This record gives sequence, structure tokens and C-alpha cells, in this order.
Amino acid sequence: MTTVGILGGGQLARMLALSGAPLGLRFLVMDTQPDACAGQFAPLLVGDYRDEAALAEFASKIDVATFDFENVPAESAKWLSERVPVFPNPRALGLIQDRLAEKTLFRDTGIPVPAFADVTSREGLDAAIAQVGMPCILKTRRLGYDGKGQFRIRPGTGEATADAAWAALGAQAQTVGLILEAFVPFERELSVVAVRGRDGEFRTWPLTENWHVDGVLSASLAPARVDDALAATAFDYARRLAGELDYVGVFALELFQHGGDLLANELAPRVHNSGHWSHEGAETSQFQNHLRAVLGRPLGATTMRGHACMLNWIGELPDPDPVLRAAGAHWHDYGKSSRPGRKVGHATVRTDSVTGLAQVLERVGAELGRDAQVAPVIARLREG
Repeated sequence: MTTVGILGGGQLARMLALSGAPLGLRFLVMDTQPDACAGQFAPLLVGDYRDEAALAEFASKIDVATFDFENVPAESAKWLSERVPVFPNPRALGLIQDRLAEKTLFRDTGIPVPAFADVTSREGLDAAIAQVGMPCILKTRRLGYDGKGQFRIRPGTGEATADAAWAALGAQAQTVGLILEAFVPFERELSVVAVRGRDGEFRTWPLTENWHVDGVLSASLAPARVDDALAATAFDYARRLAGELDYVGVFALELFQHGGDLLANELAPRVHNSGHWSHEGAETSQFQNHLRAVLGRPLGATTMRGHACMLNWIGELPDPDPVLRAAGAHWHDYGKSSRPGRKVGHATVRTDSVTGLAQVLERVGAELGRDAQVAPVIARLREG
């Protein structure tokens, strides 16, 4: 029986393990925390990702390794790859961990990106602002996610000045590095969730539209209501990146739509929050296809089953009963304790029609007191 090792024991590892059970797979999860939620469904090895003794024990018990978050040290992934197959490959992981390298990859691959500049000093920040323009966003090059490690700079005075940005993030210029990016007044954020197999086979799920609150994903709608040409462009960008990186597994390419153009925001080298709807909304979920890819098995169909929306639960879980009562709605509890800003679960609503999806979302939102969360999705569904 094949054992898959997963570096990181959060909800993504948990869902990978659950999705791998029908394939007859075993799992071993490695995490720094003894209460990692994936440990509720798979054996858990507690250790530091840079501890070679812990990594050696991990490698000795698995046949292939993957990871459930992008901040696993690339050096550790490389060390593991010299002992067991690791997918996605450590080069792709290391490159994507650095926003400057990632944006450079996009540009060099012919994918449009917002203007950006490296920042190493306070004087360098002024020069970068002059180059990029305002408004703009100062970000850490490494370790930021879900809106963390970012500071928006606006024209004029007040709390959004370059001085304030440097006070907030400048100390990290010499540790994780900083990058300044132009702010994009986008109409919507879209994501391509895609998978590439060991043999180079490439598939995408339908384009997804996303809404965020305080930098954290709130809702995802699939398929996104965009024209075929725009979707084809998004899929082409994802295919280019997968080939350039010799990528194996699932990834998500986040894009800003600005007018008729798409600008690349970031690439997540793992199964992704905006693809959670694929559990119930696609022929094969992102989780099972990731496992098929890293094991070198045939990929499953990524076609949709109707229309789907994912609602994220942040901080604490709402009452599950309104979701459980609703036709086409599905509940996912991550087994985590409540904490502000923490992803603790999600719900997926899947129906055969756009009208039906809007109706179920309206009812669930009202019963949960989450009208504001579902309102933008319903508005999109009810556009002409």
C-alpha cells in the first residue's frame, strides 16, 4: 500500500487524506504542532521542518511527499527530494515563495503583471514609488498570505504614507525582503485551479470568481460568469507556468480582471481555497486529482456538475443546520478551535441552475445571518 507524506497538517492535508481513502492510500503528516487538524485522520509526526532527524524519519515511512502550504522551507523539500520523490518540485516551491521571483517569472513568461520593484531601503522605497506610482502596496517578499505582510500606500498625507509603510514593514527588508506593487483597481478577482500530471497532462477546472474580506477569501463562484475568450486566456497563462516550472500537482493562479485584461497576482503551489467547491461541484475534486498527479496515476475529469459556490467560515463556525437542511448544500468542519481570522470550515452549495444556486444561497445566508457574505455572489448570478 502506498503511503503519501504531507508536510503541513492543516485543513488542506486533512482534505487530501480524506480524498485519498477511496484510492486505498495511507498518509503520514508532518507538522510542527501536535494538535494539527489533519492528525485527526492520519498519523502525525511532530517535528521542525528543518530538523534533518525528523525529516529522515518522515522519509523512511513514505513513498512520495507533497505539502499543504507554501511556506515549507524549500531547502527541506530539496533535502527530502534526494531520498523520496517530492511533488511539486522544490525549485517551483522555492521560486514561488519569493514574490519578486514570482512576479519576474510571470513577466518573463509573457503574463501581464502590475508594475513592481524590489525595495531594500527607505530611500529605495521612495524610488520604487516614483517608478510604480500611487496607490501601491508594500509587501514582504516571503511568508505573507491571506493579506498579512502588506501595507497600502495612498497619495497625500495621513496613515497611508511611505513613512507609515516603512515603519510597519521596513524592519523586514533585510530578512524576508520587500517588494512594491502597483495597486490594481480590478473589477473582479479570478482564479484558475489546474493540475498537471507527471507525464505532462494538463487540466483545469472552470474559471472561478472570488470575493475577499480583510484579505481572506470569503466566497468563490464556479463557473465564473466571464466570456470564453477571457477564460481561454487565463487557462493559457496557467498552462505556460505549469510547463515552465515542470510542475506536478494542483496549483492556483490568482488573476485580476481589469477591463478586458488579466493581470497575474500570485501562484499558490498547492490545492487551494478557491477550489474547495470541486468536492461536490466537479467530476473529480482538486484533492483527489492532486494525489493522482503526484502518484503518476491518470487524472480525473475536471468538468463541473452544474453551478457551485463555496462559503468560507472564518473565526468560528456558524450553525450547521441551515446548510444541512438546504438541498444541494454541503458542510465541511475542519476540526479546529475558534480563533479570529482562522479558517475553520466551509460550505459548498451545488445546483443544476444559476437561478437555483441564487435561491439556495439567499435562503442559507438569511438563516445564518450571513446576507452580506452571499450578497455579491447572488448579485453576480442575477446579472443579465
